[in-house]
Amino acid sequence: MNPDLDLGMDRIIRAPRATVWSAWTDPSRLERWWVPAPTRCRVDQLELRPGGAFVTRISDDGTAFVPHLDACFLAVDELERIVFTNAIDSTWRPAQPAPVAMTATITLLDHPDGTDYRMVVRHGDPTARDLHDKLGFADGWGTVSGQLAAFAEGEARR
Repeated sequence: MNPDLDLGMDRIIRAPRATVWSAWTDPSRLERWWVPAPTRCRVDQLELRPGGAFVTRISDDGTAFVPHLDACFLAVDELERIVFTNAIDSTWRPAQPAPVAMTATITLLDHPDGTDYRMVVRHGDPTARDLHDKLGFADGWGTVSGQLAAFAEGEARR
């Protein structure tokens, strides 16, 4: 991780890797934690393969959904790693997404208490990294990882 260009965080999720993986790879599960509550999410496309589409919409009222993420998967290593970017959209066209272009790497590792969940979000320059940080990267991605943990831990207890 390059601290001048990247933002990241780690979290221990008290659930097996397979449960966390399923929360990421099943559209109906992803919709339940992917955006900070009370905002709601719809997954339009989740093609888990290199070059596959990752498209979501969000709604504050649960009825009118607007575009949220139009991205492309770069790498998908089952039960281990998901890499996606919004610098290329779901149709493989170069994009200039608001507020910043980024590439996110999600890594799942075994941990004695469940899953070591690691996120690294890479930016093209320090200005983009700083903007993402100022816009609330830690709060937004932190909230979402907390929601993922609560969801996966609940699933693991069933």
